[in-house]
Amino acid sequence: MALYLIANGPSPTTAAQVAVTTGTAIKTMLQVCTSATNAGRIVEWGISLGGAALAEGINCELIETDVAATVTAHVAAGIVKYDASALAGLADPTALFPVGTALTGYTGSAEGTITATRVLAVHKITATSNYVGRFGLGLEPVIQTGKFLRIRVTAAAAVLAYTYVIISV
Repeated sequence: MALYLIANGPSPTTAAQVAVTTGTAIKTMLQVCTSATNAGRIVEWGISLGGAALAEGINCELIETDVAATVTAHVAAGIVKYDASALAGLADPTALFPVGTALTGYTGSAEGTITATRVLAVHKITATSNYVGRFGLGLEPVIQTGKFLRIRVTAAAAVLAYTYVIISV
């Protein structure tokens, strides 16, 4: 199995990773789609928030859905080969994580009409905090083929956020 890190923005080069605003309505910050033949296991996920100290907590969800959000499409460079197995594996990780505005991407602009979800984790996080969730060996949730993993947030006041997920395929 190989590990891949996918964040809510393009992979940084000469500039730092860019945080994305949450807005004030429910918003998909990161969406991951696995290929039609490869399910993925979620090893870790995280979110860092950059709001005001007195702001209300932000609802953060890790869910699997049956409908894609409309997102900014990721590119191959944004799917980071995280371990030696990934580095030695496929040259193009988009074979494992198809990219597109209704596939793997970030910064949702439309949530779509979801008919079924599977909640994998949910937390209320203070607006100046961060959260890292690691799943123990053998306890990693699976992203089923044909489904979408999303990190969604609902905030009373917009804040900047970094999100990421590490997936084993």
